[in-house]
Amino acid sequence: MTGGDSNAVAGGLARHIPVLGRRVVDWLGVRGDGLYVDATFGGGGYTRAILQTPGARVIGLDRDHAAIARGAALVEESHGRLELVEDRFSNLAAIVAGSAVDGVVFDLGVSSMQLDEAARGFSFRLDGPLDMRMGRDGPSAADVVARAGERDLAAIIATLGEENHARAIARAIVRARDERPIATTRALADIVARVVHAREGAIHPATRTFQALRIFINDELVELARGLTAAEHVLKPSGRLVVVAFHSLEDRIIKTFLAERSRTPAGSRHRPVVAAPPPTFRVLTRRPETPDETEIAANPRARSAKLRAAERTDAPPRETAEGPSPRRLPSLAAIMRVRP
Repeated sequence: MTGGDSNAVAGGLARHIPVLGRRVVDWLGVRGDGLYVDATFGGGGYTRAILQTPGARVIGLDRDHAAIARGAALVEESHGRLELVEDRFSNLAAIVAGSAVDGVVFDLGVSSMQLDEAARGFSFRLDGPLDMRMGRDGPSAADVVARAGERDLAAIIATLGEENHARAIARAIVRARDERPIATTRALADIVARVVHAREGAIHPATRTFQALRIFINDELVELARGLTAAEHVLKPSGRLVVVAFHSLEDRIIKTFLAERSRTPAGSRHRPVVAAPPPTFRVLTRRPETPDETEIAANPRARSAKLRAAERTDAPPRETAEGPSPRRLPSLAAIMRVRP
């Protein structure tokens, strides 16, 4: 998947190629008697690679109904070694239902198939309804654009899109919607492009705004934090966690989670060791792995990918975390209570 940082991917057509696929499988250490969770099934690239090990079993999750439907043939081919579940990966612990898992992999962001389907509204290069929902329920991006106040829009775009021109973009959106509803991807992209003038060779001016709206309506950062905690609960001792992220917001959450979960409390001669829970993970990648030039040339959407891997210890899991909730951001529920 992709977080939306690459010009070639965020708005354009992209063939589905599992990013860092070989490295993901290597870090998972797939065994023939193992049970693995592909928490973001998407096009099934990682799942196919795992199933190449005879006897390995996979539970594939995706909140996108279309992804689950496309995986039906692979389920048949796997002869009972693959189960697909349409659900959020934050519900991983309930889905696995007490089974001890040998590995969990997350491939974050939006998939190539979602980008390539104009009707899904993820791409500003394919004109379609301004939707962006990964699942089939909840408000769309068009709903947020229609209802959110200028200050809230600016906060969403600045925080989740890391966009320096967020205030100007929010102001332009509010002005434009006063004249007519902003219902399509092309309409929103054109509004942003009139405000943000990109340099030649830079990402499309609307990239960060689209990223921000997608992350916001799908609650992706909170989902990620909850998903990581769920993985901690289901992995058996020596089980592996592998996460591929595509932008700094995701990677920061993963890095912080693993740092906290792998830290051993230390004391000094002046102060006793602080009472703290033992580490639940051992970090395997001191620095995130990134694709080499060959993979980037073959798969441009891999450009911004970062892979982090960790191994579960035998310490008991910690309490479930709710994940980040930036104070500057409004809630989706509050925005939907506003009359358009």
